[in-house]
Amino acid sequence: MGAPPLCPPWRVLFFGTDLFAMEILRSLHETREENKDPLIEKLEVITLPPLLPKGLPVKNYAVKHCLPNYEWPNVGSCEQFDVGVVTSFGRLLPEDLILKFPYGILNVHPSLLPRWRGSAPIYHTILNGDTVTGVTIMQIRPKRFDVGPILMQEKIAVPSQSTAKELERLLSKLGSAMLISVLQSLPQTLENKQEQPKEGATIAPKLTVPMGYLQWEEQTPAQILRMERALRPVIPLQTLWMGRIVKLLDFVEAPADPGFQEHGVIPGAVRYHKKSQTLLIRCKDGWVGVRTIKLKKRLSATDFYNGYLYPWFKQGQLSKEEECLFHTLQLPAKRSVRTETSGAAAGPAAVSPPCSV
Repeated sequence: MGAPPLCPPWRVLFFGTDLFAMEILRSLHETREENKDPLIEKLEVITLPPLLPKGLPVKNYAVKHCLPNYEWPNVGSCEQFDVGVVTSFGRLLPEDLILKFPYGILNVHPSLLPRWRGSAPIYHTILNGDTVTGVTIMQIRPKRFDVGPILMQEKIAVPSQSTAKELERLLSKLGSAMLISVLQSLPQTLENKQEQPKEGATIAPKLTVPMGYLQWEEQTPAQILRMERALRPVIPLQTLWMGRIVKLLDFVEAPADPGFQEHGVIPGAVRYHKKSQTLLIRCKDGWVGVRTIKLKKRLSATDFYNGYLYPWFKQGQLSKEEECLFHTLQLPAKRSVRTETSGAAAGPAAVSPPCSV
């Protein structure tokens, strides 16, 4: 291998899978096609074998635009490239592969590293209620994810009420622009790279099905609303009703109604708020509203109340045992999901015991 070029255009090998990664790839491809001030001479793609018939967004984009592409672990002739770019790939790249790139492999990561290292940073940003996030471009190191030196980092405010999908779109645009900026002065940027701070590191593990189990005794209304914005539609929010697992959809803030603020009401208790056509469920420190429930089929809060709850309420004053209609799920077996930004599966998170009456 001869000496690497000192300036663009670069030969880039891209590693990625999901929608976030596809937007980064799109930016590289469109920049290459513009041909004004050539930045990218060669662009090829490495992706993973698809798990679903519809395929992976990065693979589909590469095929549609006739970009040479390979499925991991086949990496083609990587000695023919100057720099690698990886995002949302979910695999540790070995040291011998990294060393084949004169300028190493760059990672576009949707968080302010070292905060939210791992495969699901955007979801955990929403779940945690972070008000600030951003994108980090770093140079990867072998054996561990997201620990390499930082080349560029930019902050943005997390929009109020943003879902994970909405935030993903916002960060993909930011990350695309940042990557192009880094590539425009790659040798100089690498000379000025900085190690990540040792303080403030947090982990963003892969999503698991139990993360969607509602824990009425432990979770506040604000936490539950964040769960919906973060997890839907990847993971359903579930609970137990009369021994049956049900999915709760369309969470909203509970209306301000003094009649529903009783102290001492058991978590899991449910009321129907006729004016807003919403079910109100008691949780930690308050109430949260639900407009849709899925048993065998989707039911509006009104239909669920009329068909299932009204027979209980028309009997008169309910006992505390009858009030606790929704219970926290306890899950047995391990089950995990592959998200668009995740890699291999992980075990379930811990869940609380059912509400006591």
